[in-house]
Amino acid sequence: MNDPLRNEYDVVGRPTPKKDGILKALGRAEYADDISMPGMLHGKLLRSPHPHARIVRIDISRAQALPGVRAVVTGKDFPGVKYGNLPQTRDYLPLAIDTVRYIGEEVAAVAAIDEDTAEEALDLIEVEYEPLAAVFDPEQAMLPGAPLVHDNATANVSAQVAFEFGEVDKAFSRADYVREDVYETQPVKQGMLEPHACVGQWDNSGKITLWSCKMSPYVVWRQLAMGLGVELGSVRVVQTVVGGGFSGGKQEAMPMDFCAVMLSRKTGRPVKIVHTMDEVLTIGHMRHPMKISLRTGTDKNGRILAQHCKMIANGGAYSSIGGFSMYLAGAMLNIPYRIPNIRYEAKRVYTNNGFCGALRGHTNTQICFARDSQLELIAADLGVDPIEIRHRNALQPGDETSNGFRIGTFAFDECIDRVVQLSGWREKRGKLPKYRGIGFGCGSHISGARLMGHSASAAEIRVQEDGTVHLSTGSTDVGQGADTVLSMIAAEVLGVEVNDVRFALVDSDSTPVDPGTFGSRVTFFTGNAVKRAAEDARRQLAEIAGQRMKANPDDLVFRGREIISRRDDRQRMSLKDAVRWGAFQTGRLVISHGTYAAGDEKIDFRTGHGNLSPAYNPSACAVEVEVDPETGQVKVVGFWGADDSGFPLNPLAVKGQVIGATVMSFGHALYETLVRIDGKVMNPSFRDYKMPLTTDVPKLTDFQHSNVITWEPEGPFGAKEAGQGAGTGVIAALANAIYDATGVRLNSLPLSPDRIRFAIKQKYETERAGKESPVAAE
Repeated sequence: MNDPLRNEYDVVGRPTPKKDGILKALGRAEYADDISMPGMLHGKLLRSPHPHARIVRIDISRAQALPGVRAVVTGKDFPGVKYGNLPQTRDYLPLAIDTVRYIGEEVAAVAAIDEDTAEEALDLIEVEYEPLAAVFDPEQAMLPGAPLVHDNATANVSAQVAFEFGEVDKAFSRADYVREDVYETQPVKQGMLEPHACVGQWDNSGKITLWSCKMSPYVVWRQLAMGLGVELGSVRVVQTVVGGGFSGGKQEAMPMDFCAVMLSRKTGRPVKIVHTMDEVLTIGHMRHPMKISLRTGTDKNGRILAQHCKMIANGGAYSSIGGFSMYLAGAMLNIPYRIPNIRYEAKRVYTNNGFCGALRGHTNTQICFARDSQLELIAADLGVDPIEIRHRNALQPGDETSNGFRIGTFAFDECIDRVVQLSGWREKRGKLPKYRGIGFGCGSHISGARLMGHSASAAEIRVQEDGTVHLSTGSTDVGQGADTVLSMIAAEVLGVEVNDVRFALVDSDSTPVDPGTFGSRVTFFTGNAVKRAAEDARRQLAEIAGQRMKANPDDLVFRGREIISRRDDRQRMSLKDAVRWGAFQTGRLVISHGTYAAGDEKIDFRTGHGNLSPAYNPSACAVEVEVDPETGQVKVVGFWGADDSGFPLNPLAVKGQVIGATVMSFGHALYETLVRIDGKVMNPSFRDYKMPLTTDVPKLTDFQHSNVITWEPEGPFGAKEAGQGAGTGVIAALANAIYDATGVRLNSLPLSPDRIRFAIKQKYETERAGKESPVAAE
């Protein structure tokens, strides 16, 4: 069968879709839910109505007999091999076999001639359940006698991380000031507009092909092979255009992927499965809800001496990448402030809720909310200016954090000062009208991570005889503009236009293997690989042109699609002529490769020590709000931010990423939460799951962001992370602004109107009672 995604390339390097309409207008390949193949069937998944139950029996006979149904699968159709990211976290099955652990867990799947028939067939599947005791709160889940979500998890702890650096107890004992606060965050979803979708095919030769909108296709490739019990060579994963994923929503293999290919095996036809938005908002991969206890000791001037963080995360029913999430939250405590002595204890707990994974700012967002909210309180108690306390504790270039992060370029002080200037902080702080306030927040993020397993990126370049450049990597564009910036890097090195670079979508049969798109790694890691591949191609072309022009290859420069001698610019030849002459006369094809692994150093996850990333990005922001005391409604009237993203290679794309990260944090702070009662999501639609609208964002004149330009020597052309760090300090800034406007401090998210109104009312009643008491009168 012809590959439905194998199309001609257009001038901007994207495959041109065969269909008309908006996709053609955008010049983009097909989304997974738009794929149509000859004989294709449509699949649907049956989900558990119980948060915890034993499956006694499943009867699929009535569903199989329904006209139009071609196949039904259950967990027993799979080999029963659990899959996941690490040996200790492999707890997924393609479909539940004996036990369901959250409402919405997949139990069976149907393939039929259309979606309506498949939906009807689901109603005909009879499942007999034996309900089991369930637990939804992580602290209750750890109590003696609590029902176990997984029998092998003592006290329902799915992962725990603990580390200590420095002399924490001694530092607290000599501190002039110690403060402890507890902060809580809520479950939040990615909010991508494209639901999960895939097309699976298992052909007669045994080849398994999955077309799907994945952020990390090679992760899915490995997990599919694992869960299906087949060799990697039998599996092919083809990336379709990704309609949003937000650093976690589409990272892993899902039951729909396994079911699509297994249903195809049974029917001999391709099977497409597309989730509804109700399903997307019910199942896993959401942001971890956390309870963060933060104890901080400082000297009398506000310099941090020690910090002790204890955290409990509600992980839901399965592990996903929760173990790394727990490490990362503690690691990110170390930036952007100097904390010489630090102790961190975290537990991720199984509960009978939808499971959690990564989401933009992966755990860093929650940590920054707690830390910068508390820092504001410390400053107030000590009588230190909130800007000055941040300067006094700011990490500097050349520092090494207590956990081993080596800080290179890090213009944190400059970011703080830039925001103070842009926002008019000095003129506004403490001088705004009642119920109007301004708050400050800071954060930081990594430029990719050195992991225990696969960290390196690779790129391949083929220069064609028409002078165009075919670039392939294993990294995906998920809307962040990776295809564009990687093409720009190759074009810059080879002296061609971006339009001359054709960028292939990921195909595990032909593109380089890659960890995927997460952790703000693509521009840095894959960008360096592309740069090295382009430099290798340039070297090959210089040798060919030097032989043809009888010139020293070292004297040749690449500019305007030509190869020119710097000694005599009359000596020149076009890139395409060089490629053609090399191929026709010498048999040389210009094929190059490049890799980047950020060195050999790895994190010691037993101790938490090591340099996690080759570069770090600090950020600062100020938010101005108006609060309606009658309703508790918050209006964001101004935002000003600055970050050190190194040298922005595509300034417009960087701006878009920064605005996106900021607005997502608006949503996390003010609007978004999954409302769950006994494990059931009560708001599984965008009508009820509230996200920011354009009307909730300040007008452009009051929504400003500035890049503090540095040059990161390790990054491609000086670039660093730009897509996540700018959003990490926003929630704390909003909490601090609401406090400035109202005098009420909220330590639990979301900062919703009902909570704000209740807190204002409670503050008013307390103040009134104080005034009316005899003691207060005296």
